[in-house]
Amino acid sequence: MHIVVCTLFPELISPFLNTGLLGKAVARGTVNVETLQIRDFATDRHHHVDDVPFGGGPGMVMKPEPLAACLHEAHARCGEGGGHVIYLSPQGPSLTQKRVVELSNLDKPLILLNGRYEGIDERIIERYVHEEISIGDYVLYGGELGSLVIIEAITRLLPDGVGNRDSLAEESHDHGRVEYPQYTRPPEFEGQGVPEVLISGHHAQIAAWRHRMSLLRTMQKRPDLIEKFPLTADEIRVLEGRKK
Repeated sequence: MHIVVCTLFPELISPFLNTGLLGKAVARGTVNVETLQIRDFATDRHHHVDDVPFGGGPGMVMKPEPLAACLHEAHARCGEGGGHVIYLSPQGPSLTQKRVVELSNLDKPLILLNGRYEGIDERIIERYVHEEISIGDYVLYGGELGSLVIIEAITRLLPDGVGNRDSLAEESHDHGRVEYPQYTRPPEFEGQGVPEVLISGHHAQIAAWRHRMSLLRTMQKRPDLIEKFPLTADEIRVLEGRKK
């Protein structure tokens, strides 16, 4: 996977790419991430990338000329056909695991465009951006943290993106349900033990317990997911403890 990040702060991106499992994936070539400094594409002597908004109002807006030039270069870095441009914006739909999976299977590179200040000139969005994505209903200084979230979420799904591919098999949000509780050694901690079923060695019972706990946790912690993805007849049977 090839990803080009257009940003005013490449120094926020680079250290993240050298850390942990993501750093190992980058070193293996599983994902190739490069940054472009938007300010390098400003043409005036002071390299201005922002200006006051037409119509008045507080703050500054990122100018279209350096953004367009930066995106042209990003497309060139992506090779024939260019890349898929994502603008990180609080106005976009929230990122979901489903969309992460779709992006990981995209047949072209990604270009992540990061705004700052009051945002970017709308003409850039209309002409160059394929989609806007938000990482939540809140506002940050800029889009860089959102870009890092997308990079990590996608890389985990790529071949060699994690050390153990089996760990991806039953993750939260994959099927509109959160993951079951996890335990490790010691078997007793501060007076609390581990559910006996998990040390029983009975794989069918363990699988059934995990399925039921996943459903209960989703109902408790994310009832909105139950509204979005109503319980199936099979899930109701599991919750009631009935056999097929």
